Amino acid sequence: MSFDLVLFGGTGDLAWRKLMPALFQAFRHGSLPKDGRIVGVARDDLSDDQYRELIQSRFNAVEGAKRPSAEEFEKFASLLHYLRMDLSKPADYARLADLLKQRNADTVVMYVATAPALFTQVVEQVAAAGLNGPATRIVLEKPLGHDLASNRAINAAVCKVFEEKQVFRIDHYLGKPSVQNLFAMRFGNALFEPIWRREHIANIQITIAEDLGVEKRGAFYDQTGALRDMVQNHALQLVCAIGMEPPINSHADAIRDEKLKVLRALKPWTSETLGLHAIRGQYTAGTAYGERVPGYRDEPGVDPESRTETFVALRTEIANWRWAGVPLYIRTGKRLASRDARIEVNFRPTPHAIYRAPSGAVNKLVINLQPKDGLELHMLAQAQDNRQRNGHSAAQLAPVQLDLDFDKRFGAERVGAYERLLLDVIDGRLNLFVRSDEQEEAWRWVEPLIDSWASDGGPRPYAAGTWGPSASSAMIARDGFSWGEEQ
Repeated sequence: MSFDLVLFGGTGDLAWRKLMPALFQAFRHGSLPKDGRIVGVARDDLSDDQYRELIQSRFNAVEGAKRPSAEEFEKFASLLHYLRMDLSKPADYARLADLLKQRNADTVVMYVATAPALFTQVVEQVAAAGLNGPATRIVLEKPLGHDLASNRAINAAVCKVFEEKQVFRIDHYLGKPSVQNLFAMRFGNALFEPIWRREHIANIQITIAEDLGVEKRGAFYDQTGALRDMVQNHALQLVCAIGMEPPINSHADAIRDEKLKVLRALKPWTSETLGLHAIRGQYTAGTAYGERVPGYRDEPGVDPESRTETFVALRTEIANWRWAGVPLYIRTGKRLASRDARIEVNFRPTPHAIYRAPSGAVNKLVINLQPKDGLELHMLAQAQDNRQRNGHSAAQLAPVQLDLDFDKRFGAERVGAYERLLLDVIDGRLNLFVRSDEQEEAWRWVEPLIDSWASDGGPRPYAAGTWGPSASSAMIARDGFSWGEEQ
């Protein structure tokens, strides 16, 4: 199968940090169809060879094992081409059309890795140039809009010129091996399904923590914030993976229908819950791994008076028969104590204790997303205590852990998130992509937070290198629980 992949924003941060390394890994693994062409598009005045040199220089920042050798890159570079384009000029889209017609590839992928404000313009111009035929697939990065109205406007513009089956709204968390194994664990085994419900689960916690600040993305991040950047997409997709009912089959729409039901079942926000169950923060100067780091407002590109949140902690529930009454906690932020993304499923205690157990010990399942990739099952096992009590030896329970490290079990060179998703786009598989009604429902749920925070007292400060504002711990403590690292 032949393919052309047009990468709008071909010299941008996403292109060289994520997309090009993923495409190279697919090439290295032999998964990328051999008759392919990758066309970088941007405003820079570059030749094909200069673009290849640029990408090669950026590969020096890729971690060692994934960095191509000179020989490997030379072979990969034969796929790379470049076209200088001003995305506002129809004549430049006509030149792109001429370039693509030279081959008439079986599949044409248009990957829009630009600022979201340009999505509508690019889609309309692509269609005007006649590039929206049945062989074309368009990939849209998050965040798709900045609120419900802008999301609807973008989706309306896209759906005017593309069929839904041609639109791939990407959320790279859905491509992570650990998230794939969450689906496999739930729907490929009989072990957990009987206890995956309110009668056995006390609470669920989702943590997506980053130890870095905004780095060189200050200007972008200051217009986005943690709610739009992480909660509306990544975190809510994880909520869907945890909470959804088993789909009738593995087809894309069957899966997405069940995810949509979860989003519609999330408890709506009220004035009371907005005050008690929604915490936002912004990091101040602090210490990260022994080094002093600046506060958010001192980062390049950030407004010195910024009210943008770099931390969010939320409490919600999925209001249906399976999950009613089970609190679901979401926490994400920058400049936190460590880089750690995980889902913790905390089970209810035994109904009648006949053993002595350490205070606070719980049965829980931990799905590690990053940097570790795997599953941990935390249990209690008997540790014999020889002391006599009332003429009998006292049985003491101790925490034990069953740890499945996917990197060790399956190899660290498994298919990465973007690699998997890019190959799925080329093959036309929509299972791991987000449908427009899913996105709209996610925006509808977060919009009361956006509106409320626009006029409140601003985010709470927290020192860089900590786990966020103390109000986050207080929120979960009101239910009698604590975050995973505090247990």
